[in-house]
Amino acid sequence: MTNAPLILLQDISHRYADAENLILNKVHISLSEHQRVGLIGPNGCGKTTLFHLIMGLLKPLSGTVRYKGKVLAGDKDFGELREEVGLLFQDADDQLFSPTVLEDVAFGPLNKGAAPAEARDIAQQTLKDLGLSHLERRITHHLSGGEKKLVALATILAMHPRVLLLDEPTNNLDQQTQSRLIGIINGLDLAFMIISHDYDFLVATCEDLYLLDKGHVTSGHTSHLHTHHHAHPHGAHPHKHGDA
Repeated sequence: MTNAPLILLQDISHRYADAENLILNKVHISLSEHQRVGLIGPNGCGKTTLFHLIMGLLKPLSGTVRYKGKVLAGDKDFGELREEVGLLFQDADDQLFSPTVLEDVAFGPLNKGAAPAEARDIAQQTLKDLGLSHLERRITHHLSGGEKKLVALATILAMHPRVLLLDEPTNNLDQQTQSRLIGIINGLDLAFMIISHDYDFLVATCEDLYLLDKGHVTSGHTSHLHTHHHAHPHGAHPHKHGDA
């Protein structure tokens, strides 16, 4: 299925264990090669849950997850997806656990079978590509929030993913770090999906848009988010500009 989307969710429904209503109701969403998608919606509408379903961290109540046309049915299948799909968590502290930045960034390549010297080279090159070489000897948990976010992204990129899932990547970032992040993301030759409440960030990085609300998804294009009159087709949904 060479023309299949990289990621395809078909009729995905999900309910939290302690909830009566579905958080996701027969959701259909896809991500194709080199596609750049933004995902927006109110707090608690299931955006992060959707990412966790893609990664196999949660199991849907019903529906199927496909990667490159293949239905993912068990841990082995999702393990193969995780080899090529990188998830950036909302909180960088959930992603960083090694003593130093270099060790954190080298962990992924080591885990995939690279020799220690090769993993170190990959980590150093990744940090260099992101303009973060000056951080490699730093103690990870002594970094600023923005530095942690960029290093967390480096840990994913060091594994040479085919797809990125970024969950609120601009949370608690200052404007300068946001600008750096936009430059990094726009320089990547990857398919990605970004969860964000920051419309301006999505306009700067994405082409297509999914709106998740009340269990359902609608799609559009980020060029429709802003006109010269600053009009919003989703104006009924609260949103912010310039921060997360």
